[in-house]
Amino acid sequence: MDYLRTLGSAAVSTLVQKSGLNLPFSLGQKVASCGTLWTLYDATKRDDGSPVSVFEYDFTNPANKNTIPLARNALRKLRTTRHPDVLKFMDAVEADSGIYIMTERVKPLSVTLPLWASKGAKEREDWLLWGLHRISVALAFINESASATHANVRQNAIFISPSGEWKLGGFELLSNPKDDQAVLYAPSLLPDANAIASPEVKKGGWSALREREVCAADAYGLGLLLHSVFNPTHPPPPTAEPPHPPPQPSSRGAIPTSVFPSYKKLLNPNSKARMSPKTFLDIGMSQATADGAGFFSDNRLVKVCAGLDNFSLASEAEKTALLRNLKESADSFPTEFVSFRVLPSLVSALEFGGASAAAIVPVVLQFGKTLSGDDYTTTVAGPLVKLYASPDRGTRMALLDNLGEYAEKLDKKTVSDKIWPHLQTGFSDTIAVIREATVRAIALLYPKFNDRILNNDVLRFLAKMQNDPEASIRTNTCILIGRLGPTLGYNTKRKVLVPAFCRALKDPFVHARVAGLMAFMATAECFDIEDVAGKVVPAISGNMIDRERLVRDQAFKAVDMFVKKLEAHAATMPEITATEENGVQSAVATMPGGLNQNALVNSAAGAAGALASWAMSSMTRKVTDLVSHHIIHI
Repeated sequence: MDYLRTLGSAAVSTLVQKSGLNLPFSLGQKVASCGTLWTLYDATKRDDGSPVSVFEYDFTNPANKNTIPLARNALRKLRTTRHPDVLKFMDAVEADSGIYIMTERVKPLSVTLPLWASKGAKEREDWLLWGLHRISVALAFINESASATHANVRQNAIFISPSGEWKLGGFELLSNPKDDQAVLYAPSLLPDANAIASPEVKKGGWSALREREVCAADAYGLGLLLHSVFNPTHPPPPTAEPPHPPPQPSSRGAIPTSVFPSYKKLLNPNSKARMSPKTFLDIGMSQATADGAGFFSDNRLVKVCAGLDNFSLASEAEKTALLRNLKESADSFPTEFVSFRVLPSLVSALEFGGASAAAIVPVVLQFGKTLSGDDYTTTVAGPLVKLYASPDRGTRMALLDNLGEYAEKLDKKTVSDKIWPHLQTGFSDTIAVIREATVRAIALLYPKFNDRILNNDVLRFLAKMQNDPEASIRTNTCILIGRLGPTLGYNTKRKVLVPAFCRALKDPFVHARVAGLMAFMATAECFDIEDVAGKVVPAISGNMIDRERLVRDQAFKAVDMFVKKLEAHAATMPEITATEENGVQSAVATMPGGLNQNALVNSAAGAAGALASWAMSSMTRKVTDLVSHHIIHI
């Protein structure tokens, strides 16, 4: 099959090359023939590489000789009919070789529908009703607003977008029945057109539609479509053939009971009594106060889409209710619906900021967990990164509060180039909670900063934050510097750490002083042994008599740890080293009481006695040497 697809793509590419066309797309693999006049290809847009679909109509195919007017009508109508539920036209090229229509990326319903056969009954029913709702909206627009008849409502005219939404296409026959030149009256050229013809057409030909409402043929087609999607393995209902008996309950199959009454009215043989797509839509969207009503309004996918479409206009209570519903039902939505319908809408809503931002971001991140790496970057991470430039404080706060959920998914270049320039403004914000959240954010992002940002910019801002009026910010800043310590450059460590922690030791807030002590301990390996003895221990020792016991206890633990570190180092040093005066070395070595490694004193009194003896012995030795020297010279 892949080989055949490749051959098909190659054939089209050759055809395009021979025609000399400069197409706005690059053709990919063939998807399907759609069962119509067109061949559908996956493609990519040349200018930005985005995925699109291309419908190709080949003029050189002898089978297409008589259907060229239908293909041109499809192009003309699709180009001018703009509606959210109509296949989105993007570009087109018509040449001697054929017509190429570029649209949003889609797949035929006939290809997608079998994939839902393995889904749960409720999930499948929800998706089908949601799709029929979108097609009903599109038909109501065409019939009521455009005063036209589609005349080709069937599975092959419906396409599925990446979000799972149904889009109406198949515009080959779309025209105004009152127009005598309408292609509507030449449907015999369309493959299998008679299969969806309404009773009046089968009886009097397509010209019978001139005397009917513009919606008559489409209503009947909608009824047949409804039957075919709910009962894909069943033959068409008996009412599709003369004498067109009304549908019986026994023929309902999997059609929901709430829909069946309206379904029967769509297939009414009498076109004057037949329910229109607009009426079918209205009944489905009405409140379910009676049997056979509300089958659209009660559909959870329909409700979610309506809520997302009107989110910016909704009250805070309505927004909260929708977000709660999304959060509680996250696991039950189709993956494509979440990825390409819910997430983009929520991210778009975030751009407006406001109080709801704090509630939206967690939902976005919850839904984003189901996405793969590239899809996550495109759908979630990319839009969130852009929002760091938002001036709205609610949005910025929501991004910072939930940073832990997506920080790991960000690459170093994105953090340094796109997040940091906006993140750093939070250090100077007049709102304390944003300043504190910015400090906490550094703890998550610093592994992704480049050396310049980490060793210069960040430390400069943190030095400022150590003087913040808020005690909690000063405390968290000290803790953060302690975490950053091991990652800093050697010279930066020597220059920054001791002054930063000493500043914390003098902070009036008790927990800031404790944080300073703990930061010294956490970064013990960052200090040279000389700095431990000459800077660290002296700095800490003052807190051993702090007015707060919590600080004193921590100071004693810190001093004990560093003293043991000094002792361990001292044990590796030589016992005696040469000095400039050999006499001093000799005097020390012969101290009374043996003041050496093996005779250290353990008390203040012992130390005083030993020092006094050593001093007296030393002085006596000096006097004796002097007298001897004098006598010798006499």
